[in-house]
Amino acid sequence: MKAVVVTDRNLGTAGMTLSDQPEPHASENDVIVRVHASGFTNGELTWPATWADRAGRDRTPSVPGHELSGIVTGLGYGTTGLTVGQRVFGFVDWTRNGSLAELVAVEARNLAPLPADIDHVTAASLPISGLTAWQGLFEHGDLRTGQTILVHGAAGGVGSFVTQLARERGAYVIGTGRGRHRETALDLGAHEFVDLGSDSLDEVGPVDVVFDIFGGDIAKRSAPLVRPGGVLISVAEPVTAPEQGRAVFFVVEPDRRQLIEIAERVRTGRLRSVIGQTVTLDEAPAAFNATSHPAGRTIVQVSS
Repeated sequence: MKAVVVTDRNLGTAGMTLSDQPEPHASENDVIVRVHASGFTNGELTWPATWADRAGRDRTPSVPGHELSGIVTGLGYGTTGLTVGQRVFGFVDWTRNGSLAELVAVEARNLAPLPADIDHVTAASLPISGLTAWQGLFEHGDLRTGQTILVHGAAGGVGSFVTQLARERGAYVIGTGRGRHRETALDLGAHEFVDLGSDSLDEVGPVDVVFDIFGGDIAKRSAPLVRPGGVLISVAEPVTAPEQGRAVFFVVEPDRRQLIEIAERVRTGRLRSVIGQTVTLDEAPAAFNATSHPAGRTIVQVSS
C-alpha cells in the first residue's frame, strides 16, 4: 500500500516521504479500514509516540495522521460491533501507524459508524478536534447554560467546535484569534471577538471558563480572567491554576458514544467543520511542511 512515512526524528518534516509499505495486520479486537480521508496535526513529529512504541522501542518508519474516515475491510479475532463494508470514522492510537495511508489497523472501540449523509472528508475532520472540544467543555470544564467562556483560536480546528458547542449549551462566547478570523468566529457563534494581535485581553471581563489551545504567554495572561470557582482548560501544556479557580490539562481520548453525538450534530446541521483545503496523499508531505496554513483544517483525501 501507499503511505506517508517518517524515518528520522532529526530531519522532522524534511524526512517525510510517500512510499510503499506492507499492508497492516488486524490484531485482536482490531479492524482494517480502507482510508478515504485522513486528518493530521502539524505538531505530531514532536510527539514521542510518533517515534517509539509504549515500551520506548523505535518504531520507524512510522506513519503520521491519527484521524480517519473510511470503509471496514477486515476484522481481527474477537472484534464485535462493526462489520466488513461499514462506513466508519474515528482516530488511531497515538503509538500506532496512523492514517496517512491507504489502509490502517485501528482498535474497533476507537471508531464509530458514519452516517450515510456525512462525506468522508468532513468526517475525517471531526474525531480529534470534535472530541477535544466535547471532553474539554463537558467533562473537564462542566460548562453550563448562562456561563461565559473565552475560546482561544475560536476559528481553528479545535476552537471552531468549542465555539459552536458552547453556544449550543447556552454560554456567552468570547472568541479570540487573528484579525482575519473575526468573521469566521462570529459566524460560528461567538458573541464577541478579541484580536490577539491588536486588542488587549486585559479588557475581557471575568469568565467562568477559558479554553486554551496556545499555552505560553496567552495562557498566563488568561489565568487572571477566570472568576472564583472557574476553570482554565488547556490542551497545549500544563498550566498554573488561577488564584481562586482550577486548571486542567488533558489529552483527548477515544469515545464512540461522543463521536456518535458529534456526528448527529453534523448530520442535522447543528455543528459544522471548518475545512480550509483538501489535498491528495501525494500532496500530504508538502501540506505537512507548509509554513502558512489556511483557516480551517487541511484534510487528505486518500481515495475517492
